Amino acid sequence: MANGPTDAVIRVRDVVVDVESHRVLNGIDVDLYRGEILGFVGASGAGKSVLTRTIIGLMPKRQGLIEAFGVDLDKANDSQKRTIDRRWGVLFQQGALFSSLTVGKNVEFPIREYLRLSNRLTTEMAIAKLEMVGLKPDVYRDYPSELSGGMIKRVALARALALDPEILFLDEPTSGLDPISAAEFDQLILTLQQTLGISVFMVTHDLDSLHRACDRIAVLGDGKIIEAGTMEKMMASQHPWLKSYFHGVRAHADWQVAVKG
Repeated sequence: MANGPTDAVIRVRDVVVDVESHRVLNGIDVDLYRGEILGFVGASGAGKSVLTRTIIGLMPKRQGLIEAFGVDLDKANDSQKRTIDRRWGVLFQQGALFSSLTVGKNVEFPIREYLRLSNRLTTEMAIAKLEMVGLKPDVYRDYPSELSGGMIKRVALARALALDPEILFLDEPTSGLDPISAAEFDQLILTLQQTLGISVFMVTHDLDSLHRACDRIAVLGDGKIIEAGTMEKMMASQHPWLKSYFHGVRAHADWQVAVKG
């Protein structure tokens, strides 16, 4: 993993975002480095998902700088924005699949939007992405309503990977999954990151995911980043919220022993 300022594929500086006259982000600074998995955590309602949506252009900001691949998104023209959109993929909370489309058509959606390929090649690409996330080709014709929660997450991940992105945004990817399915999903993300060399921005509240998958962690509180660094730095922090989060009753006993040992 690279971790220097020149290796930042996403740079956020002094970003302010209001939601219905309520200030959610109040001068936030954070970087996503090339080839890393960054875990983004904070209390419920702190604005974790808001930042993701702001970076990818689904929510407006009042002020601040957001750069992707060295390009100021406020100054990018339509062609540059479309190119950047192709270079990242997004897995939204609960998958956000189109319920009226089959699994295959969901995965094909970004391919058809950005690429001009034959129907046969588009289908082959979609099936390849489904296999990449551990699903069998015959799921291609199923509808989201026929899938388990874990399968929905994997289909959504396949769609996010459809255009071979360099950055992957994951919004609560293990939410709603049982511990075994969550662990398997974390391992899948690790494998994909190591195989493809992608950078991953993962919003999560899952402590186990933070321990298993993340190179660094950024903690959001009061609209700002209150701490950023490795898990060891998080565990050593004396900040009250971090102590409660990483050492509280939700903390996995095995992780506590590992740190103290």
